Amino acid sequence: MTVHFILHGETFQSIADQINLENPLYIKEFHNQHCAREDFIYEDLVPRKKLLLPDVFTVHRLNAKNDAPFKDPDRNPKISFNPDFSVYNYKVFITESSVDSLGNSKETSFSYQFSLKLIQTEFDVHTFHLSKNNFSTINDTKMGNLAVKCMQSVEPIEILTNLKGEIISVNLLPEIIDKFHKIKENLLDLFPDKYAKIYIDEFEYVVRNQDLFDKKMKQDWLLKTFFSAIRGEFKNGKSYLKIFLENKDSVVEIEQSGILIRENDEVILTQSTQSENKDIDFSANYIVSHQNGMIKSMDVKNSYSQYDILYTTQIKLEKV
Repeated sequence: MTVHFILHGETFQSIADQINLENPLYIKEFHNQHCAREDFIYEDLVPRKKLLLPDVFTVHRLNAKNDAPFKDPDRNPKISFNPDFSVYNYKVFITESSVDSLGNSKETSFSYQFSLKLIQTEFDVHTFHLSKNNFSTINDTKMGNLAVKCMQSVEPIEILTNLKGEIISVNLLPEIIDKFHKIKENLLDLFPDKYAKIYIDEFEYVVRNQDLFDKKMKQDWLLKTFFSAIRGEFKNGKSYLKIFLENKDSVVEIEQSGILIRENDEVILTQSTQSENKDIDFSANYIVSHQNGMIKSMDVKNSYSQYDILYTTQIKLEKV
């Protein structure tokens, strides 16, 4: 048994982590069994008071009970990915904002719907078709409308995933590429000015370069979060995945916790970054069907600082 003086901000969980005790409930129980009456802990820890902690052998005996909350099967859900051939429809809300050191802020938001349909599953690969529609924006601009029209002109796009729903590649259908010269003519008729032509020429270059199209589409916030590795194996209440953040030009490890809500047949997933870099603030919450692994709702937020300006992107998605 050891004596520990409680520091400001310490919790039962943080102290349990320090001594490798799996179930923090035993901190209070052990202390109250061995302390004087005046040192009894009824609720929360009080800074500067002493706390009696179990020795390493007692910790080992307590851990052998395997009753820590993170070992609960419901906190280590097994999430399969078995989509059927139905059409899945979603509503997406995206907000992009910036705030400088003087408190000056800017915000742009828009929304759209997309439909997702499983076309086939072959050789351990799911093939989906995705189309976007019903775009709306607060800050309506000509170039924004052009960007929307360009993407809609080449839809549906083909998305290949593995059996866990993780994106493999994003492709254009061969018939779209074959008739793109006509698609381009229609776009130029709709947007006849010279700046639109520059944009459309650049868009054509991406369309005719499959590797470049795949790379750019994988950077899309919707695609890389909707088709991320959220269905990985849980161990001790945690699973881990990686996401590429363009603002840091690096891959960041994400820690994920989960809880199975049996009455709703849903799994709630919560994500946060493991990076100690304070310039990165990524968080996400998902609700996933436990039956087929399809996402029901999603709320992803990424913030980063650059040149004393805080930039934030938030994506909210719900099944309709």
